[in-house]
Amino acid sequence: MQPETPLLPTCPHQAAVDPSIPTPQPPTDSATPADGTADLEEAEDFLSQYYDEVPEQPVPFAHRLYQVRVQAEESGTYTHTPEELSFGARVAWRNASRCIGRLYWNSLSVRDLRGVTSPDEIHRELCEHLRLATNGGRIRPVISVFAPNAPSGPGPRVWNDQLVRYAGHRRPDGGVTGDPAYVGFTDAVREMGWHPPGGPFDLLPLVVETADDKPQLFEVDRDVVLEVPLSHPDHPFFARLDLRWYAVPAISNMRLRIGGIDYPLAPFNGWYMGTEIAARNLVDVDRYNLLPVVAEHLGLDTSSESTLWRDRALVEINVAVLHSFEAAGVKITDHHTESRRFLTHLAKEESQGRIVPADWSWIVPPVSGGLTPVFHRYYDEADLHPSFRLDDHARSLGRGQCPRDTELT
Repeated sequence: MQPETPLLPTCPHQAAVDPSIPTPQPPTDSATPADGTADLEEAEDFLSQYYDEVPEQPVPFAHRLYQVRVQAEESGTYTHTPEELSFGARVAWRNASRCIGRLYWNSLSVRDLRGVTSPDEIHRELCEHLRLATNGGRIRPVISVFAPNAPSGPGPRVWNDQLVRYAGHRRPDGGVTGDPAYVGFTDAVREMGWHPPGGPFDLLPLVVETADDKPQLFEVDRDVVLEVPLSHPDHPFFARLDLRWYAVPAISNMRLRIGGIDYPLAPFNGWYMGTEIAARNLVDVDRYNLLPVVAEHLGLDTSSESTLWRDRALVEINVAVLHSFEAAGVKITDHHTESRRFLTHLAKEESQGRIVPADWSWIVPPVSGGLTPVFHRYYDEADLHPSFRLDDHARSLGRGQCPRDTELT
């Protein structure tokens, strides 16, 4: 597939900014040097962990550590071997305390794309990521790791929080067509030259930013985005709502940190748990807010909360999503199955003497939490490395806040 021509190569506010005003630096957490230098203490800890878990290595630990120290002394950073990169990416998933689906962490397919640097090449590889991860509906976990931050300059990044998201279009009546969570991002890419159809499920373009180029827009080719039309096994009205959702949840704005080095562009995906779509994306009042619509079609009494109309409508939306994905041959899991798998993961890790950090508020599903085994226990809280991190700068870009906005206010 040939890369798309960028729609417009500039940040929307670029021309309005006085070039003599210094650009504010993105916020960083306390463990991240702003100049891109590697943290050697973290590097040693990571290498020690790597050699402990994967002891059969062609280079002895002491010599590898010496290589890293010499390289860091000369350049301020060092280069992970492909094997170290793959191990670090997989362990970062293993350490992700908010993810319930970590049982298969070691099966993560790692794409080493550190040599891919131009915006059009990055766009091409992001689309390839979606194609490989989709796998004809047999979703497979994939991570694509691009160049890291370094003293010579920052690595590339994508503003989008996921590779696939739907636009939110403001209407004259004050409402929103599409996903209200992405109204700000939609406004930003419109200013950059995007001309969307204006429907409820318009794919947002990717904003690719590199150190050598201004932020550029690229359309996401629908050929690499598998979408599932939603229907219900018992209620024909559901299909008439003309709803859909995409198959691959590829998170793209979290920074992968391995051995004291940050990779700002490392999109990764697993497969969906049904509640992510059917109890959050389609249901939250600041998203598609479908509960009142479905309740009306079901003929539920919405005059009082005690009728539990919300709960009843919520269950039917979850039934519809699971049914639709399964009917389309697209991999998905339900929250009861995934909860049991997570406890299997806990047991496996504990048998290896490893801590499993977990955030209870994220691990417990948003539907029937008390009916799942993950509800009835406590979890370890630990900040482990390697890891995925989301800083304030990346979060603001994912909602459409231009990095130069602060200069204009």
